[in-house]
Amino acid sequence: MLKLAKGLPVSLQCTPARIVKPRSVAKRGIIARSFSTEVKSQSKDDDYVQNLLHLNPRAERMKRAKVVPVATTQAAREHWKRYDEPSPETLDNNWDDIKHSTLSERGGLKEAARCLKCADAPCEKSCPSQVDVKSFITSISNKNFYGAAKTIFSDNPVGISCGMVCPVSELCVGGCNLAATEEGGINIGGLQHFATEAFMSMNIPQIRDPSLPPVESLPKSYKAKIALVGCGPASISCGTYLARLGYTDITIFERDAHIGGLSSSEIPSFRLPYEMVKYEAELMKDLGVNIVTGRELGKDFTVESLKKDGYKAVFVGVGLPTPKITKEFKGLSMKQGFYTSKDFLPLAAVSSKPEMKEANEKMGRPIMPPPRFNGGGV
Repeated sequence: MLKLAKGLPVSLQCTPARIVKPRSVAKRGIIARSFSTEVKSQSKDDDYVQNLLHLNPRAERMKRAKVVPVATTQAAREHWKRYDEPSPETLDNNWDDIKHSTLSERGGLKEAARCLKCADAPCEKSCPSQVDVKSFITSISNKNFYGAAKTIFSDNPVGISCGMVCPVSELCVGGCNLAATEEGGINIGGLQHFATEAFMSMNIPQIRDPSLPPVESLPKSYKAKIALVGCGPASISCGTYLARLGYTDITIFERDAHIGGLSSSEIPSFRLPYEMVKYEAELMKDLGVNIVTGRELGKDFTVESLKKDGYKAVFVGVGLPTPKITKEFKGLSMKQGFYTSKDFLPLAAVSSKPEMKEANEKMGRPIMPPPRFNGGGV
């Protein structure tokens, strides 16, 4: 007779099976009745099994085809659907992050676990800023988000911006050895965005490397005045590296009321929010770099005037203020329906960034809407 272990359900017994050849139908009935009586005696175990079965209910299928009205199916679909269909009302002035590369902590840990940690690291060789990709992905897989962000920002002071808008498919991800597999290459941009944004939430200021000589012990030349023109990614990177080396008198002159250059003025918020660019500038300011807005090169000052004011070095990082227009489109303007990137992108960017718009209006430099195109003048 089968004996049950005390405290365990019937369905979980793992006793060895024994083949019994009954001599008669009557004896088979005796064995069945005896087994049934013993199971019923285990009332607590039976209740436990029933409770387990209720956790995984089984729907009894009909023996004939199941017919459900279309209206019922549509109602059920609307009830169980986990996302809303986009509509003009939900998309109007909606600048939420919609990038497919954005990762949560769960997604970031799963993606980091896929990395092969290649010895030659082709992803790092394909990165223009030479970020130690293998190292920061390893830190993410170990839940060391601070270490991952430290690796990124050490090699790239604008690591958040690059993680969100960098064309990784042509750079690091394009060189990933997993790009030839069914799952595709590692989502390096998403991992970089996740790690740097996690560090942003920690509210940790940037400091110089403690292993470097203190600023007070550096030669007098490190106290020379340095001017950086334009507060875009180039000047933020330059100012950060100079301050890390120990230079203490660095000033950035920006034409607009907002900072960030092209990253702020020509990239909409759903791709790169203004607070991300502002945070990168705040990390630079933690090292003592000063930012002066509302000063334009060629109008408020020149390189020669900066030299007369005592600046020993000038870095010009104004980018490309004017677009390149081929001869076929020479003479056309917004009044005729012709928009360049420098005409259209600032309008889209400032519409999605209220803080940047308010700063320009306070300075008296509002970004005006384009003239309405009526088809004339073409």
